[in-house]
Amino acid sequence: MSKIVALDFGMKRIGVAITDDLNIIASGLDTVSNENIISFLKNLISKNNINIIVVGKPMQKNNQPSDVEFEILKFIKKLKSNFPTIKLDRCDERFTSVIAKRVIIESGVNKTKRRNKSLVDKISATIILQSYLENI
Repeated sequence: MSKIVALDFGMKRIGVAITDDLNIIASGLDTVSNENIISFLKNLISKNNINIIVVGKPMQKNNQPSDVEFEILKFIKKLKSNFPTIKLDRCDERFTSVIAKRVIIESGVNKTKRRNKSLVDKISATIILQSYLENI
């Protein structure tokens, strides 16, 4: 069976999560710099049967798109041109960073590791993917 990848887009870093073969469990995979994400995904896709890439859709409390949405739309165009055979989907990512930070604190991670924004991005991508899986 094919896997699903989720991306938590950021201007500097992108969190990446992937499902298991049965598309039941989402797992954080990595955090990749913006400039390296396409080559990272090409490598990931060459080693895995990926059929869907989910990109987080940040919304404000008033249901308006977040300020970064314009950059995400440009990023999605780049994904479509590099991966034309892979379905691209969106998933509301409201509060994922807040939830990710809470998960990190509750898991007992020490203060130094909690400051690692890459960890937050990877966990946010995992939350986006798990939410997507629950709604398909």
